[in-house]
Amino acid sequence: MYTKLQFASDYMEGAHPSILSRLAETNLLKSSGYGTDEFSAAAREKIRAACEAPEAEIFFLSGGTQTNRTVIDALLRPYQGVIAADSGHIAVHEAGAIEAGGHKVLPLPHRNGKITAEAVRDCLDAWRQDENRDHVVMPGMVYLSHPTEFGTLYSRKELEALSAVCRSNGIPLYVDGARLAYALACPENDVTLPDLARLCDAFYIGGTKCGALFGEAVVFPRRDTVPHFFTLVKQHGALLAKGRIAGLQFDALFTDGLYKTIGEGAIRAAGRIRAALLDKGYTLSFEAPTNQIFITLTRDQAAALSEKVEMSFWENVDADHVILRIVTSWAVTEEETDRLIACL
Repeated sequence: MYTKLQFASDYMEGAHPSILSRLAETNLLKSSGYGTDEFSAAAREKIRAACEAPEAEIFFLSGGTQTNRTVIDALLRPYQGVIAADSGHIAVHEAGAIEAGGHKVLPLPHRNGKITAEAVRDCLDAWRQDENRDHVVMPGMVYLSHPTEFGTLYSRKELEALSAVCRSNGIPLYVDGARLAYALACPENDVTLPDLARLCDAFYIGGTKCGALFGEAVVFPRRDTVPHFFTLVKQHGALLAKGRIAGLQFDALFTDGLYKTIGEGAIRAAGRIRAALLDKGYTLSFEAPTNQIFITLTRDQAAALSEKVEMSFWENVDADHVILRIVTSWAVTEEETDRLIACL
């Protein structure tokens, strides 16, 4: 068992009690495999309703990296790459999974984890105007995450602008929603599930970091966006034989609006921690409203605080300073939050 306070990530606990209860209740029931079961079918209908996308195709995959690699590979031609923020998950924290699948990540400079429609347009124009473009990787899609790696949020207006650029240039827009529940629970957020379905060609609803044992739900709002996607999921090793376990979890998450509220405790706790940090004179590295908090510390401060609290390393600032990340989860308690604030 851990002796330190655990604020390193939002997937350190098991699963929400509603999910565990459903898993226990249905444990000995027999059902067909690979997501063809009744639980997965019920989950798909609930997700379609929540997204206001009655024709959406929905697939349950095993994890975030597998999902990103599978979807990106499915949406691109072999000679194309994916535009992303240079801080994006696929560019930094997926061990080259996209490149290992045969596609280059085409990084753009970010601002607080986000890229702009103008930057995407300039990237596409630069490729078209390059007389050597046949020798250069063609930008074939755009990848975003909401929330971003920096815990920031795209506004509906920003997402609409990015969607317009993608559609005018005939390339798909894909949103990584690994922490989507925390965006939906955040008062500063104005992007809804129906907005994502309206503006994106594909997105995924995160489960692993949002109360499920594991699993992500890929949503293609329009039918036949990727023919035979099921087969591609299998090829990429992201298909679960016991698919009903993933489907049942999303059925629970989308019952009685649980997914829209499951992140509220994490957002409240993060707000309290940010206020305490500022009150005690700490330096916030980035302004972000969700469940990720970044603090710039001297190495001595980082060592002292890390004796009591498990945080995640983010980056070295210089020889004397480091950025650490505090993350609250759907399961964080007031007692844990109080103890962390006392440690500060």
